[in-house]
Amino acid sequence: MDPVPASAPIGPGGPTSSDRPATGLVGAYTVLAGTLMSTAGVSWDVQWHIEVGPDTFFTLPHLILYSGSAIAGIASLVMVLRATFAQRAGRPSDPAVGGSPVRVLGGTFTAPLGYLVAGTGGALFLLYGLLDLWWHSLYGFDAVLDSPPHVALFISISLTMVGSVIVFAAARAQLGGRIGLIVSIPVLMTFAPITTYAFQRMPLPLDPKLAGTVFFAVCFVLMGAITLRHRQVTLSIAVVLGAMQLFLWWFSPWASRAYADYVELPLRDNLMGVAPQLPAGIPMFMLAAALVIEGLLRLGRGRGWSARWLPQLVGAAGGGVVSLSMLVQTSMLRAGAGRGPMGQTTTSATTVLIDVLLGLAFGALAGYLAARFAVLLRLNTPAADLEGR
Repeated sequence: MDPVPASAPIGPGGPTSSDRPATGLVGAYTVLAGTLMSTAGVSWDVQWHIEVGPDTFFTLPHLILYSGSAIAGIASLVMVLRATFAQRAGRPSDPAVGGSPVRVLGGTFTAPLGYLVAGTGGALFLLYGLLDLWWHSLYGFDAVLDSPPHVALFISISLTMVGSVIVFAAARAQLGGRIGLIVSIPVLMTFAPITTYAFQRMPLPLDPKLAGTVFFAVCFVLMGAITLRHRQVTLSIAVVLGAMQLFLWWFSPWASRAYADYVELPLRDNLMGVAPQLPAGIPMFMLAAALVIEGLLRLGRGRGWSARWLPQLVGAAGGGVVSLSMLVQTSMLRAGAGRGPMGQTTTSATTVLIDVLLGLAFGALAGYLAARFAVLLRLNTPAADLEGR
């Protein structure tokens, strides 16, 4: 793959600002709709296995999950073909529509970077779906998240969501692009930690799920803030994440029980008010971490702190808050489910200390990478910075 030369300035013969909402943003929001559908489908499927148990491969939650990935993949393919035909017709490519164009297969296709990433994720998801079907035909229907086909599926969906972030970051000069980025980042924050289930059975000195939650939450929030460079971006992302968590918390049990009634399958007898698994893993107190991140960013920028270490400092502080909040969240959910012989939900001081240190370390790493990811997103369409001012 070779990058296509930079497009000509927007003007006669090239795409205009008024063309972009009718081209790039329609495709961008279609991809986003597909990722939202996949997120709802995964949450529903996980809850279905908890409340009903293993079932056939062809269930309604699976249909929603695969349909979301197919929608995102088809939308990406359409945008790639559109860019290819435009390039062959001699029209300059607009990097604000999906990102910088890239030549694929020796120039056979011209693919905007964001749609190339999203479409690749969608294609891989459907391919690994066949692997999942084959896996179940060999070993039966499991209800675990860490089987090889499931991990591959989660990585594929995450790749599509990364593509959605790239697409909206490229369109950040437009209000629709900024809104889409603020929504697409929480979608990725919700889904990315699921991939850490691949390490759950390994003898590690730390909890991979907690490490993944801290890392991805801090990294993506900080990346969004640095990319957009607008005030209250971190707070907006946290609010959208909370709204998604509330919706999934209601939707997953409701959809599972309604579908079970429809197909006349009984629920399990040992259900004791356990919180929905996927939404319960989303940080409930992300708004508090966002306030810390936002405050430190403003303080550091106002006082001229070095940009070399400010992201790491902000990330470490945010990671510590997320880690502590997840301890509180876990304790609350266990208390609500009545777990433990005497209802104990206490956590040892050693556990708290280890988790805080883990949060600081992974938060600092997240800050370091977030700054570099943001630079890459901005370099993908540098003209958008000038137009957005």
